[in-house]
Amino acid sequence: MRRNKIAIIGAGFVGSTCAHWAAARELGEIVLLDINEGAAQGKALDLMQAGPIYKFESHVTGTSRYQDIEGSDVVVITAGLPRKPGMSRDELVAVNAKIVKEVCEGVKKYAPQSYVIVVCNPMDAMAVYAKQILGFPRERVLGMGGALDSARFRAFIANELNVSYRDVVGMVIGNHGDAMMPLVRLASVNGIPITSLLPTEKINQIVARTKQAGAEIGGLLKTGSAYYAPAAGSIEMVEAILKDQKRVIPCAVELNGEYGVHGLFVGVPCVLGKNGLEKILTIDLTPSEKEEFNKSVQAVQNLVDTLKKL
Repeated sequence: MRRNKIAIIGAGFVGSTCAHWAAARELGEIVLLDINEGAAQGKALDLMQAGPIYKFESHVTGTSRYQDIEGSDVVVITAGLPRKPGMSRDELVAVNAKIVKEVCEGVKKYAPQSYVIVVCNPMDAMAVYAKQILGFPRERVLGMGGALDSARFRAFIANELNVSYRDVVGMVIGNHGDAMMPLVRLASVNGIPITSLLPTEKINQIVARTKQAGAEIGGLLKTGSAYYAPAAGSIEMVEAILKDQKRVIPCAVELNGEYGVHGLFVGVPCVLGKNGLEKILTIDLTPSEKEEFNKSVQAVQNLVDTLKKL
């Protein structure tokens, strides 16, 4: 019986942690690719040697050759530079667009039937660019941001209330950046709205912290950025597709009229299954939510406009 094949492009912290989560969940054969000779091979070998201890059966290999991703069912693109102190967002777009173009050309050649999950930042713009290069239908190109941002939102709610993460429902839509939109009205703990459990001031603090979660981690690390949760969000999406779980996961997809948006990748609740994006769920936003969502969409448009100038 053929096993699923997962290609992870980029063997940095996010990419190697994606491989870790995927191996631990035994999602299939994993290929970790990095153009820096030895980087992916070393990490793959190290991870493979953890198998006898944690009893996972996933086979992990490392490579610097795109031909080794041939036949991949899902490709996760983590390759790219994190935003460094003093680097403008425009500069980050320019640098990572070049990397994404090279990656997508390799994916298009060797894994033309794959589902692609874009993780590298600025994720919204890179997802738009990746789809342009790949030429894949929108069902097969997804951006990871919403899965991560929603997990952060839920974590902060659970920690504040001292309850299990499992009982917290919360969703973040919009862009993967400062203009993201945690949906406070729909957040709950085992069906109880958080607006009944927390004062407005505390909820506002949670929302603000969610929007700045990546920057908070970056500030603490000094020279790096988050990778455990971004990788977990990515593999949650991979698993939903490979196992046809029909999971409802907020992620960035190309909107073609949904929510009044055309041609941009924006985070919305999506049903993920064996066909990739299987359905976009529409939320009736209140007037104030719609206004906030439009600001988030504009933030994505601004990034795409920067991309068009390259």
